[in-house]
Amino acid sequence: MKVGTARAIAAEWVMLHLSGESWFHGAYFSGSTIILNENEDLSAVSDMDVVVVTAHDEPPLKLGKFLYEDVLIEITYLSWSRLQSAADVLTDYHLAGSFRVDTIITDPTGHLKKLQEYVSGHFSDEMWVRRRCENARQRIEHGLKSINPSDPWHDQVTSWLFPTGVTTHVILVAALKNPTVRLRYLKAQVVLKEYGQDEVYSELLDLLGTADLSAERVEYHLQALSQTFNAAAAVAKTPFFFSSDITESARPISIDGSRELIRSGFHREAVFWIVATFARCHKILAADASEDFQQAHLPAFNAVVADLGISSSDDLIKRAENGLHFLPRLWGTTETIIFKNPNVIRKT
Repeated sequence: MKVGTARAIAAEWVMLHLSGESWFHGAYFSGSTIILNENEDLSAVSDMDVVVVTAHDEPPLKLGKFLYEDVLIEITYLSWSRLQSAADVLTDYHLAGSFRVDTIITDPTGHLKKLQEYVSGHFSDEMWVRRRCENARQRIEHGLKSINPSDPWHDQVTSWLFPTGVTTHVILVAALKNPTVRLRYLKAQVVLKEYGQDEVYSELLDLLGTADLSAERVEYHLQALSQTFNAAAAVAKTPFFFSSDITESARPISIDGSRELIRSGFHREAVFWIVATFARCHKILAADASEDFQQAHLPAFNAVVADLGISSSDDLIKRAENGLHFLPRLWGTTETIIFKNPNVIRKT
């Protein structure tokens, strides 16, 4: 299916099912597909991310992923208050990218269009690039300092994994690239090679613990994840923000997408999302399955985490400290990319 067709289908769903609600303040596309030409083919392991702007101060839990007319759509709700200040949007590295180009589906108040035009006009200004990089760096610091050894094991792993992965986002933001989720390491590798910083990529993999993993071992872990994924999807009842990622409809992204990376020679880059999905499955199992059922699937999760060099809370804390110690090195690389990036606008 062409990207343009998928966009039209996603927009149709929004207009049919949400646009008439009193709290509805508009919608726009986000995510990795916004940079694609409408005539390009949409990957079988991609979805159409849509942000729906709501009048609620506290937006409801995201609707998540679902199939509509053969398109996997993901709906996320965002409070109207988050989009009132152009400066706030330009500073937020997750929000700003969606307004770099015109991704608006519908804009009943006209505010989104004005916001998009302003953000687009200033997106590449050096000041805002630096602020977004700082925004990402702060998320790393806050996350790595917030690991709680008393939390369930799967939550502890998640608390370490995601801020560790944001190291790639700092790199991507400096290069004016989309801070993608599942493909963050692959995209960061491309940027670092382009800017002659290949050695930094090895350090990112070391922080994650995947530098020495073989493709065969990662494939083994993916097969184990597939079984855990099936088990979690079968029992899931409690709503989590990621619940729709652990469903049969989302399987092409979580499982097939990882397999595609492995078989393309990027097995080390596939590990991040494999571990993230494992942890999410165990959060579901902890909430909705019996203790025995969860324990039956725990060895597979522990095995992949152990292959990252982590077997205890103490290991996680030490790895978090390694990540914090790496931040000056990361920031130096960020400064180099910003300085060398010909698309960053420097104002005198």
